[in-house]
Amino acid sequence: MRLHLCAVGRLRAGPERDLVDDYLKRFDRTGRPLGLGPVSEHEVEDKKGGGMAAEGALLARAIPQGAVLAILDERGQTVSSPEFADRLAGWRDGGRQDVAFVIGGADGIAPDLRARADFALSFGKMVWPHMLVRVMLAEQLYRAATILAGAPYHRV
Repeated sequence: MRLHLCAVGRLRAGPERDLVDDYLKRFDRTGRPLGLGPVSEHEVEDKKGGGMAAEGALLARAIPQGAVLAILDERGQTVSSPEFADRLAGWRDGGRQDVAFVIGGADGIAPDLRARADFALSFGKMVWPHMLVRVMLAEQLYRAATILAGAPYHRV
């Protein structure tokens, strides 16, 4: 099952980019034997200043046809890491070919795109900078793969 990380903004060289690259590389090594991956990053930027609606349209174009749409949203569900791993496995085992994780910009995800979501995930009640959300998602994808693989990275 291919995963797509669709996000507003370009993640430039620096500590966040290094962390995302490291966790996605680890995910790829652990997830591939489990039928998970690769992860493709799709970065969009609204250079015309159209705001949330323009960002939503750009994100919608980055989502593969027929993909599970999973948005990162402060109003979403908070789940444990094992529950997140089970959800990924469920999509995979249900025959889904693609899952798109969508991270909006500073103002969040456009309401029309949010309404289309199959799943809304929250990393808690606090609001996180979207670049850190990308790091946290990459780490949780890797953690999910290790849980499914029975590896010792995740400890209960």
